[in-house]
Amino acid sequence: MKFGKFKWVDLTVENAEEVKEFYCQVIGWKSNEMDMGGYADYLISNERSAEPVTGICHKKGTNEKLPSQWLNYVTVEDLQTALKKCTDLGEKQLTEIKGCGPGMAFSVIQDPGGAYLALMEEKESQA
Repeated sequence: MKFGKFKWVDLTVENAEEVKEFYCQVIGWKSNEMDMGGYADYLISNERSAEPVTGICHKKGTNEKLPSQWLNYVTVEDLQTALKKCTDLGEKQLTEIKGCGPGMAFSVIQDPGGAYLALMEEKESQA
């Protein structure tokens, strides 16, 4: 497992359905709804593959207090340790740890420059 790499990116906005339609028309993406319990966010893929390339999310739930932005996810070896280092350095953990797929979890932080970044831990599967 490689750590410190950009792994994923989500767009978080108030009007996710409208913005999703915009990008589908402009870029040629296609979308699939992902049930979030009371509303749907969107997994986005390109026209040639069903493999998701990004997500477009509503500013609800875990994302409610995030600014409208493209949010990058970077892998860390140990999420708890990285979050503790972040807060020990006087910066903020903005969301609780949340699962985001088999063996994966993330939390959003704010860095000293005020930028937001999701730290993601991905456990290798035991096959």
